[in-house]
Amino acid sequence: MTVQRILNAQGGGSAVSIAPDAGLDEALDRLAEENVGALVVSGDGRKIEGIVSERDIVRALRTDGADLLRKKVRDLMTENVITCVAEDRAAGIMALMISKHMRHIPVVKDGELVSMVSIRDLLQLRLDEVKSEADAMRSYITGSV
Repeated sequence: MTVQRILNAQGGGSAVSIAPDAGLDEALDRLAEENVGALVVSGDGRKIEGIVSERDIVRALRTDGADLLRKKVRDLMTENVITCVAEDRAAGIMALMISKHMRHIPVVKDGELVSMVSIRDLLQLRLDEVKSEADAMRSYITGSV
C-alpha cells in the first residue's frame, strides 16, 4: 500500500501551512482551529521552508516561558524537513517516522506541498489492512467466500 491510499481517504489530502514570520501565538491558534498537530512553514503554501509542531512549542515553552509567544515561527521551526511522495510505500514511511520520532510528514509532488500524513493516518491504514486480511481469512476458513 502506498501513501496515495491515505490521500484518497483524506479526499485528496491537505496540509495546513503558516508563514515563517507569523507569531507563535498565531501558530497556536491555527493548530487549535484546524485540530492538527503540526503546521508546514511556507510563505506561499507550496514551497516547504520548515515544520513546527505542538511538541516543538511545548518543549520551547519549558525553557522560554511566556516570552516564547513573542517569537516568530521561523525561530522554532525545524528547517530540514523530511518529506515523502504519494508513491512511497506506507510501511516504509511508518518505519521512517518511528525511527526518527516524527508524528507528521509532508507529502510533496514535484517539490511542492500537496498534503501531510500523520503517524495516526498510517496506523489506521495498517489497522484497516490487518482487519481486511483477517476477514478474508475468516471467510476462507468458514467457506463463506
